[in-house]
Amino acid sequence: MRVLNRVGPMLAPRWPSLDPDDIVRAAARAAKSDEFGDEGFLEALPVLSNAIEHEADLTWLGRVMFRQSLLGFLQNRFSVYRHRAAHPEIAGVPIERPLFVVGFPRTGTTILFNLLAQDPANRAPLSWEVQFPDPPPQSETFTTDPRIKEARKYFGHMDTMAPSLASIHEVGAELPQECLPILAQAMLGPQFSVTFNVPSYQDWVDAQSHAAAYTYHRHYLEHLQSKHMKDRWVLKTSVHLRTLDALLAEYPDARFIITHRDPAKTMPSLASLYYVIRGLASDSVDPHAVGQHVMQWWADATDLATAARDKHSDKADQFIDIQFEEVVADPVAALGRAYEHFDIPWSADIEGRMRGFLADNPRGKHGAHRYELEDFGMTLGQIRERFEGYCSTYAVPLVL
Repeated sequence: MRVLNRVGPMLAPRWPSLDPDDIVRAAARAAKSDEFGDEGFLEALPVLSNAIEHEADLTWLGRVMFRQSLLGFLQNRFSVYRHRAAHPEIAGVPIERPLFVVGFPRTGTTILFNLLAQDPANRAPLSWEVQFPDPPPQSETFTTDPRIKEARKYFGHMDTMAPSLASIHEVGAELPQECLPILAQAMLGPQFSVTFNVPSYQDWVDAQSHAAAYTYHRHYLEHLQSKHMKDRWVLKTSVHLRTLDALLAEYPDARFIITHRDPAKTMPSLASLYYVIRGLASDSVDPHAVGQHVMQWWADATDLATAARDKHSDKADQFIDIQFEEVVADPVAALGRAYEHFDIPWSADIEGRMRGFLADNPRGKHGAHRYELEDFGMTLGQIRERFEGYCSTYAVPLVL
């Protein structure tokens, strides 16, 4: 990476272009499409471009990463709408009672999501099909699609560039993928602010209505399910916490598994994830600034989630709360409780499949993730004060 950052500007001084109009044109050419649905997402592009140029302090490789990231998201969006225009029959096919894992970050959401994907009745979006959705996957070739091999290379490059990433958050072509990159194709959500330091852009995103993001989310699921579907969708991302109201407007019968953990453990862990990812694109990542951003943004998320649940108190039975300690003790039993709560069929076969996955993927398989509050300028008192309401509302055990 250091060599590329030194040599890149000499070999390609005028590339990559980060001009948003240029990237939109390149995405349209790659997708062979000028279909992109609601054009409201275009309003985000100059805001993001300004933040990237004036706040992100990208290396040459970081600029390449940003261009390719935005290009990929837009190409996927254009491809999805090209296919949708050619196949209008996929629109409006019911998505009934989807199950979302929407817990606080670093609270066991990933292992629960991975385990849910082991149930043959559950349809989880896998990383390869989210990365390369065109054309829609087919049941007959779902496990042999050539895009799987392509995605393995892509995610393998991520592991090479950030060897510590797997110990924080494992990614893989055939693992379930969360909704974050889908929302990014609507130019809403925190995908770009996780990867790059773009605070003004994230402030702009947070001030927008997220209705368009969930409309696109539904269109994306309609695309993926058109030739390969099971009994129900299972989905996940912690960022839904901030936008539960918009999510419920799009999916009023959605069901939610909400996980909880002492924020004194989750905040530095999450800051560490941001720090590692942003370090791929910039040499000037300030860990203390990352820590303060993470703490404030996610504290606001918990407040918004609680407010949304209060607003939708008539839907209380569509939620189940699970503490991190329960996940650590026995995540399969925790899901068994969730299945019972939502009246989803449970069997010895389902439990066996989940326990088989656990046996093959023990906790700490990729090494220990080590971090300290002080690494990111946080104090225990600061966290306790900011998250006091959250911990009290959900009876979160405090371990520090």
